[in-house]
Amino acid sequence: MAKQHLHKILEVEPHSPAAKAGIMAGDVLQTMNGKPIIDVLDYRFEEEDSRLTLGIKRDEEELEFTIKKGEYEDLGLVFAESLMDDYQNCYNKCIFCFIDQMPPGMRKTLYFKDDDTRLSFLQGNYVTLTNLSPEEVDRICYYRLSPMNISVHTTNPKLRCEMLHNRFAGDALNCLKRFKEAGIQMNGQIVLCRGYNDGEELERSIHDLTEYIPEMDSLSVVPVGLTKYREGLAKLEPFDKESARETLAIIHKWQGICREHFGMNFVYASDEWYITAEMELPNEEDYDGYPQIENGVGMLRSLITEVEDVLEYDYEVGDDRMRRQTIATGVLAAPFMEQLVAKTKVKFPNVDVKVITIRNDFFGERITVSGLLTARDIIAQLKEVDIGERLLLPCNLLRSGEDVLLDDLTVTDIENALQTKVRIVKSEGSDFVDSLIEEY
Repeated sequence: MAKQHLHKILEVEPHSPAAKAGIMAGDVLQTMNGKPIIDVLDYRFEEEDSRLTLGIKRDEEELEFTIKKGEYEDLGLVFAESLMDDYQNCYNKCIFCFIDQMPPGMRKTLYFKDDDTRLSFLQGNYVTLTNLSPEEVDRICYYRLSPMNISVHTTNPKLRCEMLHNRFAGDALNCLKRFKEAGIQMNGQIVLCRGYNDGEELERSIHDLTEYIPEMDSLSVVPVGLTKYREGLAKLEPFDKESARETLAIIHKWQGICREHFGMNFVYASDEWYITAEMELPNEEDYDGYPQIENGVGMLRSLITEVEDVLEYDYEVGDDRMRRQTIATGVLAAPFMEQLVAKTKVKFPNVDVKVITIRNDFFGERITVSGLLTARDIIAQLKEVDIGERLLLPCNLLRSGEDVLLDDLTVTDIENALQTKVRIVKSEGSDFVDSLIEEY
């Protein structure tokens, strides 16, 4: 039996087109313009029209509402499920999957593996394409959903099947051709695993993916993240200085080729590679506008550039204001935070800010990014530190829109445990400088 797509309306925003038409919370949306609505994609597509007919079920009564509104104006309906459907689960068993390396006892949502193309379009999630039906591929092409963020990992079909533990993983790469033909913008990602898809296999993948330019706008290469919870999983070794430099040599080679042929670098290394290789970060222009900054590609260079610009143009003359604070961050970012504090002190010499590196005992010392730090590690490693007047923490520690860290402790929990105020620092350079010098 075909699945029924009935979408309960949780809330109707006041004064919205839907509210003015008489639609109420508790109503069930069945159709728009006579078309059954499968999920949020259908809803968003139909919602763009300036004249709509909505099929609504209220209790046992079938109703029809005609709505006139501005083109692209939001109808004002809030549904019980954000996707208006179940989330698409991932059935791969990737050798590098971070969720398989999570310790027990954490909140349920952290163990859910999604591979949902709707989240790729709506939130920027990366998908493997292995969980797509032919009908779903057709629908993506019909709606021309862009951008699609795709976890490619390798273009070697046999190796992709092995790395994803999915016998259909190689065939799923055919979706790239369909998406290119449909004019869908794509961003690619390769999670690099030493001894698997690095070296010659990385060369092959980059070469193969240049076929999809310009529809494929960018390709990022990120090193696999390895926690201490890998018992029973594939044996993977971390990249060291030499292997990181070898990887960067391949990426830089292909950046030169792509720059010559396509006018852009196309393939980009995440910041970790340069730090592991003990090499300078690229210049800002080498990132071509930071197409994958949310994937850790150019995040540090962008922050450095923004802080320098703020100090040069917004604070041409400093002063003698006094501050005593502490920044807590991960191993990866700590040296750069020290550089930025030093730059700030040139104009504000009495701003005293200590940078404390937090070791990741929760996941293991191989995890060095600040976004995977827990409140427990922060509290344990700062309890004997003279923090000063305030503790500064990066915003990527928190769940979006909340003050909860990975271990379910909150910013308030940290404040209570350390008996200090906490200031969350946003990723923009202006907020970084403000956090160091502002009054509080």
